[in-house]
Amino acid sequence: MTAVNYEVNERICTITLNRTVSLNAMNRALIDETGNAFAKANADDAVHVIIFTGAGRAFCAGDDREEHQHPENEAQARNLVEAIQRVTDEIVFGKKPVIGAINGWAVGGGFEWAINCDFPIWAESAKGFFPEVSLNLFVTGGVTSLLPALVGLNKAREMLFLGERYTAAELLKIGVAWLVVEDECLIKEARKVAQKLANLPTLSTQAMKCVLNQTAMSDLKAAMALETEATIEGFMDPKTTELLKDF
Repeated sequence: MTAVNYEVNERICTITLNRTVSLNAMNRALIDETGNAFAKANADDAVHVIIFTGAGRAFCAGDDREEHQHPENEAQARNLVEAIQRVTDEIVFGKKPVIGAINGWAVGGGFEWAINCDFPIWAESAKGFFPEVSLNLFVTGGVTSLLPALVGLNKAREMLFLGERYTAAELLKIGVAWLVVEDECLIKEARKVAQKLANLPTLSTQAMKCVLNQTAMSDLKAAMALETEATIEGFMDPKTTELLKDF
């Protein structure tokens, strides 16, 4: 069984995280397969729009604490963090609009990927939070730039430092969610929006995504570079491994 399912139908590519037993937690296979799936979709002229979702009871539960291993050296830690950041690069700077269909829990890196989507649609029962600071870690996904832009600096501090848990309704109110729908309507609504986007002219749609993201988030690349260094430092600290095992 693959960690990520990939399906193309009527110009819409659906990328589904598929480690249901672990609530789609991020091990190395899932991270690499997700990056590869987005790269494939962005390069495929038959794909106009991408839907990003999770199978089972969660979108993505963040780092897989069961499979976490303390890095042997900085190069190993850097390789892992750069693989995580590659997914954000493909979602945000890839050509195709990405609709997030966020179900269940979106935790840590999973919450970051949800925020990376162009049109994040959340199920009513979905929740998200950032546990990284409490685990001696740091966030990735460019959220040190994205969150202040979306919610303001004070709210971003609350979310990133304190690790509070937020409902879909709360995330809609502060601008992190674009739309909230009943759980059973999540995929149907995502496909409805995807079809609208797929019917638009490809040239202008892709240009709009490119220009909007590069101008509205002009410091994103710099933020991701700083995040990478801070996350590597966190992974190298033995205390992080202890905290992750106990989380």
